[in-house]
Amino acid sequence: MTECVCSQSVQSQVSLFQECYSLYELGVNEDTFKDIYSQFFPKGDATTYAHFLFNAFDTDHNGSVSFEDFVMGLSILLRGSVQEKLNWAFNLYDINKDGYITKEEMLDIMKAIYDMMGKCTYPILKEETPRQHVEIFFQKMDKNKDGVVTIDEFIDCCQNDENIMRSMQLFENVI
Repeated sequence: MTECVCSQSVQSQVSLFQECYSLYELGVNEDTFKDIYSQFFPKGDATTYAHFLFNAFDTDHNGSVSFEDFVMGLSILLRGSVQEKLNWAFNLYDINKDGYITKEEMLDIMKAIYDMMGKCTYPILKEETPRQHVEIFFQKMDKNKDGVVTIDEFIDCCQNDENIMRSMQLFENVI
């Protein structure tokens, strides 16, 4: 039953994006992408996380995400290999695209996620919660303790974490 509900939810989201994209033949700019994405999180502020997502979907860095760009990204997330999914996630977290995830980048992502969830989180989060999650992330991922997480450290750690691997398989049969 959960699979059916998830499938309908994802299908309705794809339909909404397709409908929105049909209005923009050449794709959507970042502001439009933020407006569309924010509709899925009405109780929070999704603009910062949508900014990060936009940059991940805008693979050619032309300031526009076409429907094809969007579907290609979704295809990786839903049907891609573990390696492809992890590369996509790393690219999302590596905000400045220098090949490393810094604590500052991960903190920006965590804060954006909590802002997006708004008051939907339970228990109510304390202000220091995102920073605590970043510290846990780095304790686990930064194997050589140099203050950054490389793509190799990220992939190796994720592939050896049962919870991460289970969560990556969550949507494999949705669409």
